[in-house]
Amino acid sequence: MSDKLIHVQNVSHSFGNTTVLENVNLTISRGEFIAIVGPSGCGKTTLLNLISGYENPSSGSISRNGKLRMVYQQDGLLPWLTVIENVGLGIRHLRDAEEKNRQLKDAIELIGLEGFEQHYPHQLSGGMRQRVELARALTGESDILLMDEPFSALDYLTRIKMRNELVRLLKERPRTVILVTHDIEEAAQLADRIIPLTTRPATILTEKRIELEKPRSLTDPIVTEAVHDLLISLSPGSLPATEKTGIKAEEN
Repeated sequence: MSDKLIHVQNVSHSFGNTTVLENVNLTISRGEFIAIVGPSGCGKTTLLNLISGYENPSSGSISRNGKLRMVYQQDGLLPWLTVIENVGLGIRHLRDAEEKNRQLKDAIELIGLEGFEQHYPHQLSGGMRQRVELARALTGESDILLMDEPFSALDYLTRIKMRNELVRLLKERPRTVILVTHDIEEAAQLADRIIPLTTRPATILTEKRIELEKPRSLTDPIVTEAVHDLLISLSPGSLPATEKTGIKAEEN
């Protein structure tokens, strides 16, 4: 199997008369953790939807080599199902009951929620619900994990905890990850390669590689330097687009 899992080639996308993405080119290799950042409304989530196959680009092509799973900003847990039932959705195709139960047990242990198997989502904290969502995405066979601002609804300290939790889970069950986030600090703490988009119509501004073992401290000089460089590159005066905006707190 090829080490190049995703090829985005000359991709542009429009909604009606509004061009959101323009001539985007991106190749992602097996095992990479990619973060896509940029101003609010620039098209980060649109690019993720195109990569997932949920939408087709207006022009250009996207090829995928592997199975994908998605983690959303608001957890996608079904409120009428328990923790164990929600996690089980990720392996509902398995016919072997013994193997299915083994994988479910491993998944619950992986996220540290033993004793909460029969709880419903409304009985869990936001961080616990997001851990269940991650367990569902990581259970079963998949090669690529697509994450659309998965921690943005959590408070600051819980977000930091969940970043470390994600790093731990990925060491246990490696995946190629594409993370969309408005949080530059989060991107620098988690990603091997950061892809900043310009304002709309968005294209790739540059890329920032971070060669540093994970988990990473927010105060590590390499992390703080990466945040500094990205904020400068994404500042309104440096964006090569007609619409000049700053980085905002949410994505449209």
